[in-house]
Amino acid sequence: MFQRRLVLIIILAVITSTYIQLTLKNQNTEAAADELYLTILHTNDEHGAVIPHSPTVDFHPERENPTVGGYARLAHLVKEIRAEKDRDSEPVLLLSAGDYIGGSPYSWLIPEGHALEMKLKHAIGYDAVVIGNHEFDYGPDILASYLLEAGYPEAHSQTAVLASNTDAPADHPLALNNLYLDSVLLNLENGLKVGMFGLIGKQAVSYTTANEPVGFVDQHETAAKVVSELRDSGADLVIAITHSRVEEDVDLARDIDGIDIIVGGHCHTALYEPIIENNTIILQAGSLLEYMGYLEIAYNPSTGEVKIRNDETGNPYLVRLDYSYPLDPEIDEIIADYSGKLNQLIAEKTGGSFIDVLDTVVISEFEIPNYPPRQESPFGNFVSDAMRLVAWEKTGQRADFAVQANGSIRGSLVPGTMPHSLGKVSVYDLAELIGLGIGPDGSAGYPIVKVYLTGDEIRRTLEVAVLLSELMGDTYFLQFSGLRYQYNPQNAILFTVPFADIPIPTTRAVVSAERYTGEGRQGAEDHLYDPLEWGDERLYSLVTDSYILSFLPMVGDLLPQLEVTIKDSQGIPVPEEELDKLIVNVDNRELKVWAAVLEYAASQETGSTGLPEIDHYYASTAGRINQVWTISLVTWPLLILFLIVIVVILLVRRRKRQKAKKAFQL
Repeated sequence: MFQRRLVLIIILAVITSTYIQLTLKNQNTEAAADELYLTILHTNDEHGAVIPHSPTVDFHPERENPTVGGYARLAHLVKEIRAEKDRDSEPVLLLSAGDYIGGSPYSWLIPEGHALEMKLKHAIGYDAVVIGNHEFDYGPDILASYLLEAGYPEAHSQTAVLASNTDAPADHPLALNNLYLDSVLLNLENGLKVGMFGLIGKQAVSYTTANEPVGFVDQHETAAKVVSELRDSGADLVIAITHSRVEEDVDLARDIDGIDIIVGGHCHTALYEPIIENNTIILQAGSLLEYMGYLEIAYNPSTGEVKIRNDETGNPYLVRLDYSYPLDPEIDEIIADYSGKLNQLIAEKTGGSFIDVLDTVVISEFEIPNYPPRQESPFGNFVSDAMRLVAWEKTGQRADFAVQANGSIRGSLVPGTMPHSLGKVSVYDLAELIGLGIGPDGSAGYPIVKVYLTGDEIRRTLEVAVLLSELMGDTYFLQFSGLRYQYNPQNAILFTVPFADIPIPTTRAVVSAERYTGEGRQGAEDHLYDPLEWGDERLYSLVTDSYILSFLPMVGDLLPQLEVTIKDSQGIPVPEEELDKLIVNVDNRELKVWAAVLEYAASQETGSTGLPEIDHYYASTAGRINQVWTISLVTWPLLILFLIVIVVILLVRRRKRQKAKKAFQL
């Protein structure tokens, strides 16, 4: 009897367990059937890198090579993924988180009236892009012309341009022509409603060079407002496309509820795994189209839950755009057409010295790095030497000093590494490293300017250089040609005012400075250096670019003790509104920084290859900017106070001993 009951209990338990499992399986199957799938492909900080690079000379259409990126490779991969997803009726979104222009020689076509980058995005099928800081490199008027040339505002239906916290005046072309949107709501073919908006971050705003009169409003207030509007409009999924750094994206996700995904940019970070913050998925895909971001998600309409599927599918979050992806012929043809236009522009701006963006300029047996940060760098020396020596040659008058900022130097010079390209440096590979900005002539590239300062003002400039890098980081670190100096970074700031967080500079961080008196490239011979002293009223010539020059008069407004007065060769002060008169012109053309660097590279001595070869001098630094660790200026008062205390104690003890001695004698 007991055995029968035991068997019955076991049978009932098995039946119950099976029923529960079948019920759960059916529930999971129903839930899975209700899920809506979506794939999001994304890029950011493309910076006009429309062709394979790093370096371009290594590219070969038929051989394995180390180049990365290029819109034609991206197009091929996007087509493959879309075809695969289309078979399962899964929608695909392609997004860009900004800075799709800026730096590359191809972006030089923008002031000439072309819109290559946006036309490529249309052809590849981007659904939305955000406006980043480099979109303002040529000013908001040219940005407006660029977007009009690309077919906006009608083209929003194809590729939405999002800029939710950008605030253009009502009478500006950007606003008048509705060239950017606050948000967009897409009804995808599987029934999923996706709301998207775009933000430019705080740091990115601080890096804009020519945004006036366009302003920017608070990112978090904007996000809270737009997210609420999108949810009220029925958005199932909300995506923020941000041109911020990862830290700002994390803060945004933490502070603002309701953002499902942040597709980020600006800091060039390759996130190989998403960051999850407050249930928000944060993505970023490096820069220069080295990677394409790849996110697969499932949205549950019943719960509103967003689930990442990449681990299930086995697809990586970042796909490296290397040689294994062939060039899409349609996109490659568009690029070839614009390459012809670019070659004509380069020939015009260099007086025919260079006629093809892929031509070899120089040979180098070594990489010329622009690192480590906040220190003298070999490529910083090369660029500043090029500016000083080419300006000297073109004007026929000595250029004593040259200065360039790390923020304008976009990377290291990397020569070719393949058998067909070994050691070669192309126009593209060199020019993309120093091609930012625009001149008063309306053409791309900052022009070189030549100004005159006293020796005392040069010392002040060095103090400003130390202070800027200490307060604002590597972007503002200055590279020099024609001098060498020693400084103690600990002496840059005397102290910071509590609560107000205002730093008080010492203006005495530079320990010593010397001017190079020799000819040609700056050497290391001590007898060719003269001290640069405080109080030196002699005039010296300094070469820089128009962007850096625009900041020099501001220094005196902020720090009167470091005021610098821009002067001409006669020592006559030049008003701010007339600074354009100081631009170096050659054959009625502005001498661009990029053109000077190309010319300096081409002027290197010819080697065994029959081509110019970069001197080994630039394989390492040259002792121009040297940190030294002296006693901190803050320490001196403390030492003096300490010595006073010691003296007082000794005097008190001595007096006590004298009193004790007298008492003993009595």
